[in-house]
Amino acid sequence: MNKLTKTLIPLFVIGILLLPDAAAQCTMCKSNLEMARQNGSTNVGNTINDGILYLLALPYLIAGAFAFVYFKKYKEKKNSLTTQ
Repeated sequence: MNKLTKTLIPLFVIGILLLPDAAAQCTMCKSNLEMARQNGSTNVGNTINDGILYLLALPYLIAGAFAFVYFKKYKEKKNSLTTQ
């Protein structure tokens, strides 16, 4: 096994073990929304939706930044090899 595989397997196992804890958070959001509706507040739902969109977009932005830097370095390296 290569180094990448040795790193990914433990991370995968840890992720699987933590999955039930992550799924439990949905109940907390639902109960907060229900309590807010009972108290007459309607803005809480919009705030939670904004938070979900933020959490959805952030990993893509980070991955895009890494891809941009990687391809820029790759292009520079390729150009320096062809000019020699």
